[in-house]
Amino acid sequence: MSKIGSIRKNELSSLSTLSNDRKFGTDGIRGPVTSTMNPLFVTKLGWAAGSVLKEEGISKVLIGKDTRISGYMFESALQAGFISSGMDVTLLGPLPTPGVSFLANSNNQVGLVISASHNLFEDNGIKFFNKEGQKFSLELERRIEAKLTQEMTAVESINLGKASRMNDAQGRYIEFCKSSFTNLDLSGLSILLDCANGATYSVAPSVFSELGATVDTIGASPDGININQNCGSTSPDFLKEEIAEGDYDIGIAFDGDGDRILVVSSEGTVLDGDDILYILSKVLSNESGVIGTLMTNKALELYFEEQGINFSRADVGDKYVLNALVSNKWELGGEPSGHIICLDAAPTGDAIIAALKLLNAIKINDFSLEKSLEGFTRFPQTLINLKVDDPNKIILSDQFWSKVTQIEKTLGDQGRVLIRPSGTEPLIRLMVESTDTSISENFCNSLAELALEI
Repeated sequence: MSKIGSIRKNELSSLSTLSNDRKFGTDGIRGPVTSTMNPLFVTKLGWAAGSVLKEEGISKVLIGKDTRISGYMFESALQAGFISSGMDVTLLGPLPTPGVSFLANSNNQVGLVISASHNLFEDNGIKFFNKEGQKFSLELERRIEAKLTQEMTAVESINLGKASRMNDAQGRYIEFCKSSFTNLDLSGLSILLDCANGATYSVAPSVFSELGATVDTIGASPDGININQNCGSTSPDFLKEEIAEGDYDIGIAFDGDGDRILVVSSEGTVLDGDDILYILSKVLSNESGVIGTLMTNKALELYFEEQGINFSRADVGDKYVLNALVSNKWELGGEPSGHIICLDAAPTGDAIIAALKLLNAIKINDFSLEKSLEGFTRFPQTLINLKVDDPNKIILSDQFWSKVTQIEKTLGDQGRVLIRPSGTEPLIRLMVESTDTSISENFCNSLAELALEI
């Protein structure tokens, strides 16, 4: 049973000294279009990745994308880079990230996705999947980064790669999703899907309607600019408003590339990843456990403990959740943000699969989310993103950590403190959970005040 509360001072200080010249983050490479992510860099990235993969005996790569306007530009750039390294390229077109993962796994090929996930269209990025449909290892990422420091040199003309297109990529993924739930009949169920004007806009409606549901959509008219724009899993109020005005049994929101999910009940209750894990844990196999993250609500951890369900926390990021699942040989994990991984059904986080899993789990309650949530009351959580001139000064302060320890002792098993630095901004993220909102707020505010004085 995991009892992780704060990341300790020595762990934070080691995080703060990570090299700033790393290209890969927790989920591939991502940044603003035309600055960090520009055609020249992406072309060289394709060449570097292709060169490293060729060393591993891999000669083919699949490339999918979400609906951002810059995806066309980066698709061509990646294609040129890989072909120059001698790799054959198969273009998949617009496809959810887990769809690319599925095709990589089923075709025994490496897969890449051009996407910045839940970010707006001004950003884009590249996600990498191995032949098992899982994220690249840290070792492989570092080899690609090392290759990027070298001069780009194309192979001889006779050895250049070739390009082709898979015209039925979406159809294959739709059939995969449906075939994973052969006994799930959604007839009579009215569902509203918010596709975030992203990669699920065509696939998701087909999956749910072909399983028998009556499906309406919002956020299903991508124009290259409107991805994640006031819609999708990062803006659940849009779906909540539409549910209130219509006659729907359930609303499901995806993010731009289809690896995150949030759900809205017919009564307007918004369910995040913690709520979904709670419901899915009820149909978990006895020998398995659940992986959460440092952000998973303390109340969920206590529920698992009461039920005798194994639980452990990973660092924030679906990549770390997946690694922990594989290490523990468990099948269910996720984050409050809506990354839900069901390893018994898919090799990576898949929002459509997670939604089908959820519907399968709540059908015993006549598809009532409220009834399925009975017994779970989350702890009030106070989160402060504190702007500071020098985060390291706080991270290394004995006075600050003495205060954290004091609060943790006061809370005991009825609360939690989490301190995390931002990896991209001069911020310290302070979070306190307890059984009482005023306690959480008071303790979190006292930490913020002390941090500003240091």
